[in-house]
Amino acid sequence: MGKEDDGDCTLSPPRHVHRYRRIEPQTAVTAGLAGWAWAALPSLAMQPSPERTLPTAADVDAAARRLSGIALHTPLITSPALDVRTGGRVFLKAETLQRTGSFKFRGAYNKLSSIPQAQRASGVVAFSSGNHAQGVAAAAALLGMPAVIVMPADAPRPKRERTAAFGAEVVLYDRAREDRQAIARDIAEKRHAALVPPYDDPLVIAGQGTAGREIVEDLSAQGLTADVVAVTASGGGLTAGIALAVKARMPQARLFTAEPEGFDDHARSFKSGQREKNAALTGTICDALMAQTPGELTFAINRALVGAGAAVSDEEVAAAVAFAFRELKLVVEPGGAAALAALLSGKIDVKGKIAVAVLSGGNVDPELFYRLVA
Repeated sequence: MGKEDDGDCTLSPPRHVHRYRRIEPQTAVTAGLAGWAWAALPSLAMQPSPERTLPTAADVDAAARRLSGIALHTPLITSPALDVRTGGRVFLKAETLQRTGSFKFRGAYNKLSSIPQAQRASGVVAFSSGNHAQGVAAAAALLGMPAVIVMPADAPRPKRERTAAFGAEVVLYDRAREDRQAIARDIAEKRHAALVPPYDDPLVIAGQGTAGREIVEDLSAQGLTADVVAVTASGGGLTAGIALAVKARMPQARLFTAEPEGFDDHARSFKSGQREKNAALTGTICDALMAQTPGELTFAINRALVGAGAAVSDEEVAAAVAFAFRELKLVVEPGGAAALAALLSGKIDVKGKIAVAVLSGGNVDPELFYRLVA
């Protein structure tokens, strides 16, 4: 959430911030917002602080050049069974097939590769429930940079193990009592390392937007334009990046967020016009989509370019995971299946429309996956 993954919850300041423990690393196995006039943005009162600059579609294009030949150009997958179920012509953006198994590699590599060579020896620090963790760890390995990843102790075991397998040092914390951002900031300051946020960063957002750029390119190659694009959302970085890319080239497309019930902070924020906060810290099978509130930068973009969202139940997500496995032979983690669940449940209506749903990740715990598809 991500936990946009990464969406781990941001908790109140901890009482025992130094209770975290370490796992030693293993051997590694455009002018204007999306072409819109700036007047399309919310009022000045809703803008991020002056020192924080919003990325543009031109930044997404620059990220695409940086990622060329490194990130995978993932396919748009179709299914007659899915079209029959939804009444639309549906394409699935399979970021489950991306390096590290999720879209997170895109933003991580764009951010890390932008760090000046002279500063790379100090490394990077990130906090994540798993997908951003793996993306940063893999990008750091490719660039020869040390990485420390702060992860909740209850993160899915495969995500923890794969992060360490990329060569990162994993620091575990108690999400109920400790603040991952405070832990990460403390480590970064002591090591003079760069902090890599999971979503609220211009370079991270621009990197994630390359998935949207590919959606436009692949549809255009077939002479098609999207009516609807549905994106899983936690912190909102993937949604913001895709919105920048899609709206710059297909301004008629409508974008929607898809979130778990009880963690639908984007949908509620769109309605109220301000960043709303979720009451719960945990309580959904979508471990990647449990951010407490939309990001500051991401919401400034999404409020202008998206503006609508759907909330799906765990039962609907489970059905989407099973559908992807049975009909498409794809392994999708619950958080990665939220947008597909919104289409299958009819909560995002695509009847008679050309629609794209992003499958944002496939890093699922094997035992949970077995229960969902059995």
